[in-house]
Amino acid sequence: MTLTSPHLDSSAGWTDARLLYALEEVVEKELNRHLKVVKDWMPHEYVPWSDGRNFPGFFEDGEAWDPSQSKVTDIGKTALVVNLLTEDNLPSYHHEIASLFGRDGAWGTWVHRWTAEEGRHGIVMRDYLLASRAVDPDKLEQFRMSHMSEGFESDNRHSMLHSVAYVAFQELATRISHRNTGHQSGDPVCDRMLARIALDENLHMIFYRNLLKAALEIAPDLAMQAVRDVVVDFRMPGHGIPGFERAAAQMAIGEIYNMRIHHDDVLEPVIRHLKVLEISGLGPDGLRAQEELGLFMNGLDTEAAKFDAKLAARKARMAARAAG
Repeated sequence: MTLTSPHLDSSAGWTDARLLYALEEVVEKELNRHLKVVKDWMPHEYVPWSDGRNFPGFFEDGEAWDPSQSKVTDIGKTALVVNLLTEDNLPSYHHEIASLFGRDGAWGTWVHRWTAEEGRHGIVMRDYLLASRAVDPDKLEQFRMSHMSEGFESDNRHSMLHSVAYVAFQELATRISHRNTGHQSGDPVCDRMLARIALDENLHMIFYRNLLKAALEIAPDLAMQAVRDVVVDFRMPGHGIPGFERAAAQMAIGEIYNMRIHHDDVLEPVIRHLKVLEISGLGPDGLRAQEELGLFMNGLDTEAAKFDAKLAARKARMAARAAG
């Protein structure tokens, strides 16, 4: 990699503008790689249109939604609504990254390409949910209006490096959430659809992970602090969804997304791949951030073990009740 800006240690001299310029070459390389491996797909091909029928309203033959019409498990319904409402806020996400990364050059091309690919996810999920009558359509629309009316402001909008670090983890978290939702949905059609979405999310994660790798090379102290901050304060972008905390608790118990999954399948793979805890030659600020990150990961693993024990005990109680 040929750096377009000199290596600067600590925070001296680095601004968002200089970092954007320094990483432009990496963005172009990763964009070209992404466009070579990504495969276009048609959202309408994943929707069971033959299951669809009119809802009440303008149609005299409209049939009201009833829970018995859904093929999806209860935990699947909860997770699908959370996942879709998260995807629905794409206009806000586009505004955030376009404001941070710009609309020109390789950065701008990536921003628009990413937005176009993410747009498919909300389209196919909503079409699936309505055609298959998986969830209450009225409540879904009410949730959408409430959630999108609030908009979205990233916790990391103050810093380009923090934003890059965040999406490197968040794209993987979204992939895991979609994939596990499919597994737990009870509907092979839903599972297949979410598996297709998860492939996109994985490629997005790789793009941002490779960009974070380059940032750790040219501005190691600042990038290390960004990784530390993002990991310690990580929140999913759907945290503003109405009833999110209750839904998140249900998804944790249902093993779609919980503390153990977050540690083992999201944080640890990215940190290990980038060898974040093994980087040497850091300044005082970077070294402190690295040490604090290691301590946090150890603490999270301990907390995840406690959650695992509680979940196992809960499963045992439920099995005993079912047997008795």
